[in-house]
Amino acid sequence: MKPLNFVALLLFIAGLVWVFTLSESSVRQIQKSYYSAISPIISKGGETEAFANDFVKEVEHSKDLEKKLTQTSSERDRFRLIAARAWALETENNELRAALDFKKKSKFDVLPARVVRRQPQMWGKTIEINRGSEKGLENSMCVLASNGGLVGRIQLPGDEVSSVLLITDEVSQVSAKVEGTTEVGLVVGRRTTYGEAPRLRLRYLSKNAILRKGMKVYTDGRGDLFPADIPIGTIEDFEVGPVYGEAEILPSVNFSNLQTVFVIAYSSGD
Repeated sequence: MKPLNFVALLLFIAGLVWVFTLSESSVRQIQKSYYSAISPIISKGGETEAFANDFVKEVEHSKDLEKKLTQTSSERDRFRLIAARAWALETENNELRAALDFKKKSKFDVLPARVVRRQPQMWGKTIEINRGSEKGLENSMCVLASNGGLVGRIQLPGDEVSSVLLITDEVSQVSAKVEGTTEVGLVVGRRTTYGEAPRLRLRYLSKNAILRKGMKVYTDGRGDLFPADIPIGTIEDFEVGPVYGEAEILPSVNFSNLQTVFVIAYSSGD
């Protein structure tokens, strides 16, 4: 046996003899010192275990929160769709109510129609409506908005869809008068780009015309193309040229948000 191993064996035997020969109070003192030495380790272990348990609970709680958040997001999207649909139905209902009200109050025999298409490249020129020759539409019939303002006239009546030439088109011409004056002239459209609010020009006015902003402009019924006294717009500005005066007109109709129109059962051939 190696000397080192022999020394270790003697120390082990001596330790056993020492332990077994100790008194009970000495053994208890040793146990107390031992537990005092390892108690911080045990305490830390307990804290670590508690932290681990709390972490597991937090992870499980986070998963529950994530699941609830997903459900909430789905519910939110569903309610948004319902709200959008409700808003669309309310808008449509208001339009129908306005249409019925206008039809009752109008002095004309009118046919309601919805705007089904307007092309960006034809902005301020034409629109298409969901009425055609099967409903009696003819070329040059007058078209109004729900507020009674002048929209234009039927240009190309189809079987089920018709094209409407707007008064804001440059080729459109409407004989008009200024309320409270003897001034008459010709309303023509102005070229606009997509999204721009259409404007009108009232030409061939007297150079000495006294016009103020806000004065109303109506059709005067000349030419039998449009009935008289239909609102066209209001005076925005007046300019005097070399030969005649010319006014800028703010249309009575919101052409940018035109959805429902009314066709007067009247044509130039009647």
